[in-house]
Amino acid sequence: MDTHLSPDLPPTEPSAVAEDNLPISAGERCAVTLETQKLEKRHRQIQAQIVLPFSPEQVWQVLIDYEALADFIPNLAKSQRIEHPDSGIRIEQIGVKNALFLKFSARVVLDMVEEFPHTIYFDMVEGDFKFFAGTWTLQPATFENAQGTLLTYLLQVCPTRLIPVKAIEQQLGKDLPQNLLAIRKRLYELYCP
Repeated sequence: MDTHLSPDLPPTEPSAVAEDNLPISAGERCAVTLETQKLEKRHRQIQAQIVLPFSPEQVWQVLIDYEALADFIPNLAKSQRIEHPDSGIRIEQIGVKNALFLKFSARVVLDMVEEFPHTIYFDMVEGDFKFFAGTWTLQPATFENAQGTLLTYLLQVCPTRLIPVKAIEQQLGKDLPQNLLAIRKRLYELYCP
């Protein structure tokens, strides 16, 4: 599978941790870890992880419900499946962020490749970035005798020359933990009403 990602990058220390206020069972870890790496020139790799007390199959169902993502992911104004020329999976997403009286909007059209139940690859075919590709990885996890899922979001991104790379780093550093916690909240809503 060619996802255009750089292989075998060295691990880095977590640079941010976020927590939500949802119910926590004994031993459940709800922290999001975030790592950012500088690759070549303006390219960055950002990885966010969370351990979820739900099966990989349950997490998978939330992630592939592409039409519903904008209903619960913060700052995602639109997420819809669109026609793919080769009968694959193609989605269009628009993210919107308000900051200091300015409204920032970014659009991506992504080709998705699903390898149930462990990996979802995405690769931008059109959009407001020079490069945008990555994976969602779901791995079974055990913590204090409970089964769950380690959910990892790995993104390689390069903004256009008009957008400062530091601004993208900072914004994704804020948004990705919120997004993973929103997925966690959605799982609780669906499977623990």
